[in-house]
Amino acid sequence: MSSSRNTTYKYCFCFRRRFRGALTEPPEDIKREFERWAENGVMGVDGLHRFLCEFQGEEKTSKEEAQYILDRFKHHNVFRKGFNLDTFFRYLFGEDNPPLSPSLGVHQDMTAPLSHYYIHTGHNSYLTGNQLNSDCSDVPIIKALKRGVRVVELDMWPNATNDNVHILHGRTLTAPVELIKCLRSIKEHAFSASPYPVVITLEDHLTPDLQAKVAEMVHETFGDILFYPESDCLQEFPSPEQLKHRIIISTKPPKEFLESKSFKEDGPKVGKEADEEAWGKEVTDLKVGPVSDVTNEHDQGEFNHDEENHEDGDHKLHQRLAPEYKQLIAIHAGKQKGGVKDWLKVDPSKVKRLSLSEVELEKIAITYGTDLVRFTQRNLLRVYPKGTRVNSSNYNPLIGWMHGAQMVAFNMQGFGRSLWLMHGMFRANGGCGYVKKPDFLLKTDSNTEVFDPQKHFPVKKTLRVRVYMGDGWHLDFRRTHFDAYSPPDFYARVGIAGVPDDTIMKKTRTIEDNWTPVWDEEFTFPLTVPELALLRIEVHEYDMSEKDDFAGQTCLPITELRSGIRAVPLCDRKGEKLKSVKLLMRFEFV
Repeated sequence: MSSSRNTTYKYCFCFRRRFRGALTEPPEDIKREFERWAENGVMGVDGLHRFLCEFQGEEKTSKEEAQYILDRFKHHNVFRKGFNLDTFFRYLFGEDNPPLSPSLGVHQDMTAPLSHYYIHTGHNSYLTGNQLNSDCSDVPIIKALKRGVRVVELDMWPNATNDNVHILHGRTLTAPVELIKCLRSIKEHAFSASPYPVVITLEDHLTPDLQAKVAEMVHETFGDILFYPESDCLQEFPSPEQLKHRIIISTKPPKEFLESKSFKEDGPKVGKEADEEAWGKEVTDLKVGPVSDVTNEHDQGEFNHDEENHEDGDHKLHQRLAPEYKQLIAIHAGKQKGGVKDWLKVDPSKVKRLSLSEVELEKIAITYGTDLVRFTQRNLLRVYPKGTRVNSSNYNPLIGWMHGAQMVAFNMQGFGRSLWLMHGMFRANGGCGYVKKPDFLLKTDSNTEVFDPQKHFPVKKTLRVRVYMGDGWHLDFRRTHFDAYSPPDFYARVGIAGVPDDTIMKKTRTIEDNWTPVWDEEFTFPLTVPELALLRIEVHEYDMSEKDDFAGQTCLPITELRSGIRAVPLCDRKGEKLKSVKLLMRFEFV
């Protein structure tokens, strides 16, 4: 005994924290709701039906649908006539109970002009990575179309021998892809995710003979599905319903190809110089704050080839142009000569597309916010990333949306919080790529005041959000993904992206050492413009010594958020749904 007492035993406790499994205990709210609607420990078809209609806000649910739900969970339940508590919890936390209705589909009016819709829009759709030296390919175009993107941008340049057309980001090191390959991929995948029209916006750097070649390729590829206007200029845009399964070409009406020294030797102006030239004297002096960028990503360098030429009405040189190319253009783009007032003039006899960089938009919005809204009631406004975003980052899309901009063009490969907002917006209306703008952005009655995004509005609706718990990380991630020696320390961030008065983020406490964190915290969000609000949800793993680890995110349109207790699936950084990770949350509108 004495010898054993004198023996020195050395233990290492640093690796002994256990990886606990998933919790099975339902939150107290779910226990209470089960007791409220169950009889003798069993929730039958009548109890489930009343729970769905009265608590979950699904008033149109029939008893037959409630019975179908019960039948789906029979293999989980020892009771054949209804749910026990465990099976009720499984149902609420399962795939059958999402925050957006899976049966809603395309439910908005699709018979209004195109200008009445936000349209899922890509920028430099052919790039696989950054704006300077990534490859050009049809693969990102295919991915975008499969996700529901409805506007694809192609930059057209002559090839090295000037006898064919390449797609690339001009005067960069991006490796080109042939135009015909992109067109054929668009034809094959255009309507895989949505039947509504695909717009191809062309940035044209071609000679007239190559424009004729483009016209031939487009005709040969798309044939009867190509949309042609009945006259040179549309007086009003057709509706998405009228344009189902159609391809639409949008670009500047062609001018003579000028082989000037400034073009051939100096190249197009880039960066600040290009911005100021396109900008016009009228607003160059405006003082503005920093450009909003919810990605918090740093810009690198100066580069921009996306400005549009001004329309000058000069027809003297058109005789050498390819008329068949001009006939392709259904949506005319370009800026009028003059300043901002001229750009935003509303012509009752025709409609057009105007493009502004994110910087131009922010500056114009300070003084001409209501003019932008009035312009977008009939015309299309496209906003594109500033030229310094060479890493393919994005900007805050709400700035464009609150001014009525239909085509808020994004780098779909530029993953980050801005793109998550874009994904959230276009989860609405069945994910068809067209979302009807709020009525207050569409009113054209002369007696109605035009919506002013700079105004402060009273609270219209309040959203109450309770974050109960999360689960699924232990299935989707390696046990050592977040921390090599212990279970993760998760916290959730919940907030609103919308008009400035509504935009906010809040945070739960951190739950330590648990793969199935239970926060059970409630947050309240007053909304002044709920029609433009998106619910942002993120989960991170706290790391004391390094940057917190990303653990999932999603973004949901408030207008389609279902009240009640819901299972919210989370996505990865690219916006792809994780297989198992989800949060259990409750949503209430006050």
